[in-house]
Amino acid sequence: MKNKKLGIYLLLILPPLFWAGNSVLARGVADLIPPVAMSFWRWTIALLILLPFTWKQTLNDWPEIKKHWKIIFLLGLFGIASFNTLLYTAAHSTTAINIALTQSVMPVIIVLISFILFRDRIAPIQFFAIILCTLGAGYIVIHGDWQRLRNLEFVIGDLIMLLAVSLYALYSVLLRNRPKIKPMSFLTITFAVGVVLLFPLYLWECQTAASLVLTQPVILSLLYVAFCPSILAYLFWNRGIHEIGANRAGLYINLVPFFASLLAVIFLGEHFQGYHLVGIILIASGLLLFNLPLSRAEG
Repeated sequence: MKNKKLGIYLLLILPPLFWAGNSVLARGVADLIPPVAMSFWRWTIALLILLPFTWKQTLNDWPEIKKHWKIIFLLGLFGIASFNTLLYTAAHSTTAINIALTQSVMPVIIVLISFILFRDRIAPIQFFAIILCTLGAGYIVIHGDWQRLRNLEFVIGDLIMLLAVSLYALYSVLLRNRPKIKPMSFLTITFAVGVVLLFPLYLWECQTAASLVLTQPVILSLLYVAFCPSILAYLFWNRGIHEIGANRAGLYINLVPFFASLLAVIFLGEHFQGYHLVGIILIASGLLLFNLPLSRAEG
């Protein structure tokens, strides 16, 4: 049992890694790919990758899918169609720092929504653990210089990002109500809902924005976001929440800034700094503290 839980915790490290790549990429290709096109083709390609392997499974699960269509629609709306479209839209008008800072408050929003909808409570020591994780993520984002907070400028993109984070937190909390169908069927049907919902917006954007030019960077970017932050990250994230709950799993979101910095070190030639170490120590401490048995944590 302990080995299974350890495996789930290790599994939850991968979605933040993939999403960090997604955030960095979103800013890097903002001038090449319009936001709705980025989201629409991300989920369309992901769906096309899945379908050859999952269509029979999904057909077998269709009675349960029809029975629980309302929650599937909401999960597809909040987690697939909305979050990434809003993130890519925000990337056009705000900075990567602001995007990362906003994402770092998602665990707090998850806990708040869990309490409002399901009256889930956490112990004071666990709330302190969440604050530790949030501080660690924020410390990495501002490069260990609190003066940077004074220089931040907030624009409409930050409000869009806050909405995106709130909707994804809602998606994470509502996953507890997902129908009892196979994980790959669930991915397939929620991706399909997202594609259908995004299609009218994509047609509208085609009429109002510059057309998408399929250069090599654009194609490689779309393939990455379709496979890693979509199929793999969502499969692992959904499984992690199913096993340990949204409140615990939500803390792993704070690894996104760390992994984004690490990717910059690897691919952009930046150097590993002291603030990276301080941030990861705070995040790791918060993760360990939150998952301590309450009798030990409070004793």
